[in-house]
Parts: sequence; structure tokens; C-alpha cells
Amino acid sequence: MAGPLTGLRIVEFAGIGPGPFCGMMLADHGAQVIRIDRASGSRGGSSPVSRADVLARGRKSIALDLKNAEGVALARKLCATADGLIEGFRPGVMERLGLGPDELLGDNPKLVYGRMTGWGQTGPYAPYAGHDINYIALAGALAHFGREGEKPTPPINMVGDFGGGGMMLAFGMVSALLNVARGGKGQVIDAAMTDGTAVLMGMIHGMKNAGVWKEELGVNTLDTGAHFYDTYETADGKYVSVGSIEPQFYAQLRELAGLTEDRDFDAQHDPSKWPALKAKLTDLFKTRTRAEWDSLMEHTDVCYAPVLTMSEAAEHPHNRAREAFVTIGDHVQPAPAPRYSETRPETPEPAPMPGDDSEGVLKDIGLNADEIARLREAGAVG
Repeated sequence: MAGPLTGLRIVEFAGIGPGPFCGMMLADHGAQVIRIDRASGSRGGSSPVSRADVLARGRKSIALDLKNAEGVALARKLCATADGLIEGFRPGVMERLGLGPDELLGDNPKLVYGRMTGWGQTGPYAPYAGHDINYIALAGALAHFGREGEKPTPPINMVGDFGGGGMMLAFGMVSALLNVARGGKGQVIDAAMTDGTAVLMGMIHGMKNAGVWKEELGVNTLDTGAHFYDTYETADGKYVSVGSIEPQFYAQLRELAGLTEDRDFDAQHDPSKWPALKAKLTDLFKTRTRAEWDSLMEHTDVCYAPVLTMSEAAEHPHNRAREAFVTIGDHVQPAPAPRYSETRPETPEPAPMPGDDSEGVLKDIGLNADEIARLREAGAVG
């Protein structure tokens, strides 16, 4: 079966991180995503070009020299056949190439033009470089990741690049494409990682507004302040996670951990007691291995799970039962998500190498073999 986005064509200008993640999401769910790679064969950044690149899976690749007028003309011709476009350059770069919204929406008024940046297309920071750590810092998120008395800890680059960036752009693309399908016009999507990260903090803003979240680091229920919502080291140097927030789940934690008779644990929601209770749980969890705690607490309502590495996660029985990971080109990687009852996406193909599909894509938009050969000779096509 084909995914729910089957029949849509998206042109992706190659980049790194959140832009490719958005392209992967659209491709995973059935869209034909044609990535314009550099004629030189690189994709920018420090990531190696490889068929094992998860974020580049499921694409077709055409390699064009966008410093060559004929390469730009080909990109423009391709975009005229597309439903959507995604790009992740600094503001103004696409305009300088002659591939800005004015030109491309002039060619194709129903085009959805998706722009992925850290700071956004406007604002005092817009022209300058940055990375995930900077975007989530400015958005008011990074200040809340970490433990009391320690400095803020970046959550890898999942919040800005992927949650607030690529996923937000994918949502915007699908929303705008749906609007076009209902008779609307094409438009430009300005997806800034700062904006998206701020949206991801919506619940925390609500808790702060209600007076149940303090801005100090690591003193709240969900930021490792509470003893019943944290990770703990086990006897074999591994870790487990506990999230027993609700009273019935907390009661089961106490029962299975042998803490029912310890009256200190009655003070679940007294923050002044949390450090002492956390110290007790720290000592307790070190008395058994992770496997022993698994056998005791898995498949209960404690809200418990072992803390798994990527390799371990792929082998866990729950993930295997759900086929949450797939092997593509000899490499294990996450399967497309979410799931659909009717339009189940196919397993993605491995990432193409730059230019793998140049000839086929060019023929598809009307060029013949002689024209393609001339463009290769001119250096417009890699």
C-alpha cells in the first residue's frame, strides 16, 4: 500500500538537519521527494554522504550546479512541476539564486514554498549563523533542561532541529498542501526553530501561568526535581526511568519497591522532601541490576521503562513487536511513524548518492538525451 501523501511531488534543496528531516517525513508517508544535491557531490555541513544516511532515505536525487545559469533554470523548471518545495538556506540566498518565492510562485501559483531556518526570515538575528543549542536557548527552552545546581544541558539536537524545526515544517507543509487541495493558493511557510521550540514549551508556559512551575532549574516535577520522575542507576551500571506521577501509579511503585511502610514516601508532593526521598531511591535502585528491576516493574502501571541505548531499543521485545525499527540497506533505523490503518507507507529505500536520478528526473520534466548530455557537458548537471 502507498502512504497518504502519494501523488504529491516535493522538491528539496539539499541541506543538513531539520530540512532533510522534513523531507524524510514527507517521503516516508508517500510523497515523491526529489532532492537537488550539489553538482560537487556534497550536501554541506560535516555529515558524510552515505546510503546509510537515515534523513536522506526515500528520495530521488538530481545534482545541479546552482551557480550555473542553466542549473538554476533546470531547478526552476523542476519546481514548476512540484506541489511543494523545502529549503534551509539563510534568508536571501534563494532570492540571490533567482529561485525565491516571487519567481517560483510566479511560475507555479499553487506551490507551497517551505523555508527552514533557525531564527526565521525576519528579526534582528535572522542574517546570522546558529545551531540548535542557540535556537532553544533564545526560545526559552534550554534554561529548563538540567538538574538543580548544574548548568543547562542540551537535549542533543532533538528539540530545536527536529521537534521545533523539521517536524513543525512538515506539519506546515501538509497543512498548506491541504489548503491548496481545497482550492487555496500557494504560499510561503516561514518555519523558524525558535518559533517552533517556543510552541513545544506550551504546556510548561501553561504550568508557569498557573503557578505550578518554577523557573529555577531542576526543581519541578518534570525536570528531575521530583523523586518519582527521574532516572536511577542500577547495580550493573545501567539506568531505569520512573514516572510515577499519579497517586495510583506512585502507590504501585511503593508496593513493588517495598516502600509501602516507609511513611517518608507519603509526602509525594512536598518539594522540601524530594531530595531526601530521591537519595533513598538512588540507594534502592543500586541494589538490583536493570534486568532484575525489569522483571519486577515492566508490564505494570508504575510508569517504568529501562533506559535503552539505540542498539538496545531496536532489540527490545516491545519495539520488535511493533516493528518500530527496520533494516534498510543493511542499516537499522527507525521505521516511518505514525501508523495508518489504510494507507500504510512502504519501507523506504536507502538514501541515494548525489545525482543518482539526474537523468530520470530530467527526462520526466521533458528533456531528451541530447539535451541532458549537453547540460552535463556544460557542468549544469552533476
